[in-house]
Amino acid sequence: MNTELAFVLLLLAVTIVMFALNRPRMDAVALIMMTVLPLTGVITVSDALAGFSDPNVVLIAALFVIGEGLVRTGVAQRLGDLLVRRAGTSESRLIALLMVVVTGFGSVMSSTGIVAIFIPAALRIGRKLNIPAGRLMMPISVAALISGMITLIATAPNLVVHSQLVRAGYAGFNFFSFTPFGLPILMLAIGYMLFARRWLAPVTSTSAKGASRPNLAQWIDEYHLAKREYRLRVTPDSPWIGKRLEELQLRALYGMNILAIERQKRFRTEVVEPSAQSALQVGDVLFVDVRERPEDIDEICRRFGLYRLSLPESSFSDRSQTIGMAELLVPPTSDLVGETLISARFRSLCKLSVIGIKRGTTAIEESVQAERLRIGDTLLVAGPWRAIIKLMNNPQEVIVLNLPVELDDVIDEPTRAPFALGTLAIVVAMMVTGVVPNVQAALIGCLLLGLFRCVDMNIAYRSIQWQTLFLIVGMFPFALALEQTGGVNMAVQALMGAFGGAGPSTMLASLFVLTAVLGLFISNTATAVLMAPIALAIAAELGLSPYPFAMIVALAASAAFMTPVSSPVNALVVGPGKYQFLDFVRVGVPFTLIVMLVCVVLVPVLLPFVP
Repeated sequence: MNTELAFVLLLLAVTIVMFALNRPRMDAVALIMMTVLPLTGVITVSDALAGFSDPNVVLIAALFVIGEGLVRTGVAQRLGDLLVRRAGTSESRLIALLMVVVTGFGSVMSSTGIVAIFIPAALRIGRKLNIPAGRLMMPISVAALISGMITLIATAPNLVVHSQLVRAGYAGFNFFSFTPFGLPILMLAIGYMLFARRWLAPVTSTSAKGASRPNLAQWIDEYHLAKREYRLRVTPDSPWIGKRLEELQLRALYGMNILAIERQKRFRTEVVEPSAQSALQVGDVLFVDVRERPEDIDEICRRFGLYRLSLPESSFSDRSQTIGMAELLVPPTSDLVGETLISARFRSLCKLSVIGIKRGTTAIEESVQAERLRIGDTLLVAGPWRAIIKLMNNPQEVIVLNLPVELDDVIDEPTRAPFALGTLAIVVAMMVTGVVPNVQAALIGCLLLGLFRCVDMNIAYRSIQWQTLFLIVGMFPFALALEQTGGVNMAVQALMGAFGGAGPSTMLASLFVLTAVLGLFISNTATAVLMAPIALAIAAELGLSPYPFAMIVALAASAAFMTPVSSPVNALVVGPGKYQFLDFVRVGVPFTLIVMLVCVVLVPVLLPFVP
């Protein structure tokens, strides 16, 4: 071993120790090593900074933007809602569905992109079902890695191994050659993650946001709002059609507060902020709060041609995309002091309805509309989110005291969802067909999202997780340093000397181990580039078929479960899942051994040593 290699290995050991201790944080460690490695003389400063121009880094950044476009337009949220409906309240079923869906999508497009898309959806689901993010993020990354074992185009190492076979004069793999191996591994992974989730986060964990901010369900209980809300559709026979709300006097006559009006447009549902001048149309759906005489609602529907729509329990929470809530404080400078909500024309001015008042800690049970307001009263208002946000600009009249955690999940551009879906379909089609490189397809997708106003430049920059990118870029110089100092070749020669005369199954196991270990320090694509020729050379020396040896390298390159820097998809979930380095070691090492055993047993069965 030469001096340069010894120094590089020492730095690598120091890096791993700092990763394990999480001091400093991992992206800072990567930047430190990116600065220190050129000082050794093994690589240049240009080599150390080359990761910033790597297409895969640009691809990851672009996929963050595409994922943000899907979140802002509600695509990811609707997919999450679909998973919630399928999973019910079962965490086990949710994890299984997440892993199946992520693996399926990842088999035809970038696994990194799939993880970037599903992280926001999984976080939202976790908040809704009170499941800690740490119990969902790692199953997603594991499923994304397994997606590379499903199809030929799922990950770059598969294509590298395929190309090596073709260059050596063999037929290469077909599109579904990997599927018989990936599907059993996926089933094992689901069972394993259902067991291993206990190591990731305790059941009682909640997100910081959820712990520090109220939610709609809490307010429903505090202000005694249950069983007061209804959704009523205006039928063609209704005498209310064409009438303005001020003409109908619904609040004075029937104790009804219209919180929002859902109006169906050509391709979407629009939420109309109710005001005195709002005129009702056929098909309008009124979301109403009835504080007085709710038992008369059926009579009102019969008399005025309204159709009562089904409404699930806790529907204020269920309609949180349409209806928002906020707690307001009445300050001494407010003109509301001494006024009733009716005399102050609060509804007309703010486009919101006050549905609850607390004086101190006591909720007022009487009619809130006739109550004269005092300094320090807390008002619970409900209505469209955009009207709530406007209140923050006038602290002299009301102080926005609390905004619920559901505000984080409100869709910014719901009408743009078809454009975001179309953009995703175009990007996937370009990646699947290979008409342009993956990075170019992703950049085209970003431009299309901007063109369709799904994102703008500021949002695009904010959506990129720079910590993840710097972590990946900072580790690239180690790959080059190990190659230039002979570290990789030394490992390869050791393998040939130790297992060259062993049986084929032992050689498969040794190839898997070496590929997986190299993947801890260098990218899985680079690992495949180095190991594929070795695998074919070993097959030729033993006089056996090259396919099982090539396949074991491809599968091992995707089995990057052991550390957060083994693969970009692992790095993506570190922050959202609040993982430490040892979390991946504790969960990933046993599962990697399981995958190795399955592959060593299954590969010779499906791809015989002697064709």
